[in-house]
Amino acid sequence: MSKNYGESLATALVWLCAASVAGVFIWMLSDIVRHGLAALSWTFLTSATADAGREGGIAPILVSTAMILGVCLAASIPVGLGAAVLLSELSSSNPLFSRLVRRSLDVLAGMPSIIFGLFGNALFCKTLGMGFSILSGGLTLACMVLPIFIRAAEEGLRSVPREYRLGAAALGLSRSGTLFRLLIPAAAPGLLVGLVLGVGRALAETAALIFTSGYVDRFPSSPFDSGRALSIHIYDLAMNVPGGNANAYGSTFVLVAVLFLLNLSAARLAAALSRRSSPI
Repeated sequence: MSKNYGESLATALVWLCAASVAGVFIWMLSDIVRHGLAALSWTFLTSATADAGREGGIAPILVSTAMILGVCLAASIPVGLGAAVLLSELSSSNPLFSRLVRRSLDVLAGMPSIIFGLFGNALFCKTLGMGFSILSGGLTLACMVLPIFIRAAEEGLRSVPREYRLGAAALGLSRSGTLFRLLIPAAAPGLLVGLVLGVGRALAETAALIFTSGYVDRFPSSPFDSGRALSIHIYDLAMNVPGGNANAYGSTFVLVAVLFLLNLSAARLAAALSRRSSPI
């Protein structure tokens, strides 16, 4: 009787925790949708900001956000994939080095974003002379994305069965051929999950970009121009601009919709890649 009672209580607590998380999410999402849809329109998406963001739209904000994200991905994908390959395939002869790198990545993954912002400001903006620019913001976000992406990519490569490597060696494939033709395609779902997690953090980041990409809300003409990301625009409208709540809700709705579409697309693509790479 006591055993059954304990199991029932544990089950009830688990369901209560899950229902609490789902309830908070539904409450937040319904509030954003209810207020955000009222401000959403085609003009809102395609026009420039006006009156400190109270009027107009978010077209330059979307362009700046896309450029910052593009710089982030261009810098983080090759570096992250190379580091993941090193840790999963080439570091077995030096376990101390790989262990130190993994611990460093774990620490960086939990680092407050404001620290990354100060680091990016000191290195990219001042030391390298990039100033407050989209390039500085994108490279700073790449530093934030790399720990998450590297660890996820490493686990994805390690999850590929050992028989794949043995079979490739038996067929005479080189190490690079095995990596690019067999291991990376087989680990593509895991790589994609890590990339989506990193992109989600980059899109929602505010503190790091305040010190690197700046506040300017005009259309950027190059990566060396300052640009306001969507998360900074939401923060500024909600905290510093009286009467900006309506457009803040509209911008928040757009950001949540983009994140939702990215996650949905990644899930579908990961499922398709899993079916394609699974053995017959």
